[in-house]
Amino acid sequence: MLKKLSGCVREYKTPALLTLLFIVGEAVIEAVIPFLTARLVNEIKGGIDMSEVLRLGGILVLLAVCSLSCGGLAGFTCARASNGFAKNVRHDLFHKVQEFSFENIDKFSSSSLVTRMTTDVNNVEMAFMMLIRIAVRSPLMLIFSIIMAYVMGGALATSFVVIIPVLVFGLVMIAKKAMPAFRAVFKKYDRLNESVEENVRAMRVVKGFSREEYEKEKFGAASDDIRDDFTRAERIVACNMPLMQLCVYGNMVFVLLFGSKLVITSRGTLIDVGQISAMLTYGMQILMSLMMLSMIYVMLTMSAESAKRICEVLDETPALRDPDGGAVERVKDGSIDFEHVSFKYSAKADRYALSGVDLHIRPGMTVGILGGTGVGKSTLVQLIPRLYDATEGVVKVGGVDVREYRLETLRDAVAMVLQKNELFSGTIAENLRWGNPDASDDELAAACRLAQADEFIRSFPDGYETKIEQGGTNVSGGQKQRLCIARALLKKPKILILDDSTSAVDTRTDALIRDSFRSYIPETTKLIIAQRVASVKDADLILVMDGGRIAASGTHDELMASSDIYRETYEQQTKSSGEPKGGEEHAEK
Repeated sequence: MLKKLSGCVREYKTPALLTLLFIVGEAVIEAVIPFLTARLVNEIKGGIDMSEVLRLGGILVLLAVCSLSCGGLAGFTCARASNGFAKNVRHDLFHKVQEFSFENIDKFSSSSLVTRMTTDVNNVEMAFMMLIRIAVRSPLMLIFSIIMAYVMGGALATSFVVIIPVLVFGLVMIAKKAMPAFRAVFKKYDRLNESVEENVRAMRVVKGFSREEYEKEKFGAASDDIRDDFTRAERIVACNMPLMQLCVYGNMVFVLLFGSKLVITSRGTLIDVGQISAMLTYGMQILMSLMMLSMIYVMLTMSAESAKRICEVLDETPALRDPDGGAVERVKDGSIDFEHVSFKYSAKADRYALSGVDLHIRPGMTVGILGGTGVGKSTLVQLIPRLYDATEGVVKVGGVDVREYRLETLRDAVAMVLQKNELFSGTIAENLRWGNPDASDDELAAACRLAQADEFIRSFPDGYETKIEQGGTNVSGGQKQRLCIARALLKKPKILILDDSTSAVDTRTDALIRDSFRSYIPETTKLIIAQRVASVKDADLILVMDGGRIAASGTHDELMASSDIYRETYEQQTKSSGEPKGGEEHAEK
């Protein structure tokens, strides 16, 4: 884990090493200053010239300036190194997630991945900052202060033999008690983020059902749970300060009491006022160093859980990867073949989502896919661009097993308009150019005319430069669908998959879009998942799916004669529309 995270330092090694160098310089100077101060006090007591006072005072001022400079420079380089380290961790996490398949995403959940890239990264950033700064300074100050305390105070420094073990034991026990609460809180952060994400995405549903109070209570419960864990941990950690003060003031009483007695009884021969002053300073440095080490211990222990969660993502092997060597770099055509394909979403799943699928589609065909909810329609088409791999059997595109293609090559040849349409923050033109980054304004307009989107886009004051809000919340469902179809058309793919992507448009617009497909992309293989028979009635091949299998296939006329499911669906839809058979054709005309 440490090796993997240390690799994220990369170009920030120089500021990290400079931080260590400056911290060492600061610690050495801080240990020397009390020694010189004690010498100055003793010499003033013994009577010295003002010139000597000014000389020693000047040295102390110079050392203080050097210490301040080292501390300031260490802060600057540490900030640069720690923030750079965090940037690289986030970069590596984000790039790793981009390689994940849906299977990997399902394993972690999106809310957990957000927590890992925000809260967990912030925790390891803080730990890294402590490691290169405070975790170096505190041990050095502890060692130097103990050595100098014995040099200055001799037997008087034995007080630390008693106080240090007591303080160490107390701090370790405090940290040990606090750790379980800190560890437990991270999974609760995941649940809190999940609540926020669901609420924001489904805000219209929440308001439509007047469930604001319920969502507030749910969020409040998750937030209170985190607060309770942190409060419990902070109450324990708060014992640090009383324990620290007990040891600090206990040491001061001991030094002042027995040190003063030694000064008086020995008349300054064994120890003098300057040494007592230095002993008090070194005592404070020793105990402060121990307290800082305890805080570092708490922070590192808490961050260890964050580091573990980050490394789980970095170590995750993408379920789908490019073949090792000799990957196919070109998709010949849009032919699709399913050969004895079965699929289930998890190896532990009891039921197959698809079973024994055999299917052969020629390039340029239009294929309609019908069936009830949960029968495997979306699952079937997701195997084509290799969003998942078949559990059994082979899926071929252009006559080649999809597992033999480079993923980028295969997916560049396939355009999908998903059941859940997604638009991104930015202008309409920027969203359309996801399909083709180099598309000209004329090409954007042409694709939008084919998708029946140009008219409503031009009705906006800013036209194609209209800003789309996050998730496309400022356009209707039908407009969003048409923009996504135009985006897919700009890609000019060999295979176009429409997953119930015209459900929010009227039948006339649906028919116009299908006419555009025939004229604009005649050589592209088109797979259309639909709930309306009218949307696929003119397809070259219609698949009727039921229970993860292809229950029937053929043209409209063939299925009307051979498939009870298809015939019943058609007749129900015709009856519900109030039209005689053939009404759809009339409506489309």
